[in-house]
Amino acid sequence: MPSALVTGASGFLGRQVLNAFSDAGWNATGTGFSRASETVRKVDLQDADAVTKLFDQVKPQVVVHCAADRQPDSCTRNPEAAHKLNVTATEILASCAAKHNAFLIYISTDYVFPGIQGQAPYKPTDTPKPTNIYGQTKLDGETAVLQSPNNTVVLRVPVLYGPTSPKENNKESAVNVLMDSLWKSQNEKVKMDDWAIRYPTNVQDVARVCLDIAKLYTASPHPENLPRILQFSSEDRMTKYEITQKFAEIMGLSLDGIVPDKEGGKPAPDGTLRPYDCHLDTSELQRLGIDVSTVDFVAWWRRWVGAYRH
Repeated sequence: MPSALVTGASGFLGRQVLNAFSDAGWNATGTGFSRASETVRKVDLQDADAVTKLFDQVKPQVVVHCAADRQPDSCTRNPEAAHKLNVTATEILASCAAKHNAFLIYISTDYVFPGIQGQAPYKPTDTPKPTNIYGQTKLDGETAVLQSPNNTVVLRVPVLYGPTSPKENNKESAVNVLMDSLWKSQNEKVKMDDWAIRYPTNVQDVARVCLDIAKLYTASPHPENLPRILQFSSEDRMTKYEITQKFAEIMGLSLDGIVPDKEGGKPAPDGTLRPYDCHLDTSELQRLGIDVSTVDFVAWWRRWVGAYRH
């Protein structure tokens, strides 16, 4: 039975990655920190000794590194903490993976690109140029992974949505939380970005792609000949306002309280600048024969809110 180690396994994406590997018959171990549980080991990924001990115990063949501070505003407020989690912890993991000859998948972001109007879709070979600290720390993490002498891969993904835990915890996702904004708008006006283009992608689809990448790369007799930067994204092109529009239709709620904001391209009050369009080109995955199809956005949400209403 192959073994896998999933960091951030108590988090939004990591839970689904852990499930995907477990359901496929792998001996999968998950780590977390603030939300560790009986099924998720508590490990401080910034502690090299703790990570070394973890690798010695688990002996993973595959590591999927999902743990990160993935909130741009949080990274802007506390860049030192963001660097420790997004870069230092990644360096430690890459080093341990190399010593144990484990294949490492590092989850990165479309925000490594500048998102300037007219540039997208971005290919893996295009030059990254982040507009904020979050994107920069994730890019620095990519550099750490790609410098590893071992077999490692960067997987860039866009904004994610999907099952939260508990169901009402929409704050886990920058997409799911828009459902809370819609409810709030039934009683007061809520300003909603209608400028930046997003490509919401389901975490369960990302988890499936991680498993497919792990299978392909670990089975290859010459993994060094395979691409080291991969990108996965849905093709659902929407602003946050347009996402909220879809939610209003699904829920049968009024959209009158949502005020579209087309004044994008300016830094937020904390200085965080959002890109306009960082659409990711997925042709490398397709060339490898990996399925890049994604669940239907509206159909998934109809099922999710239908279950959550009961």
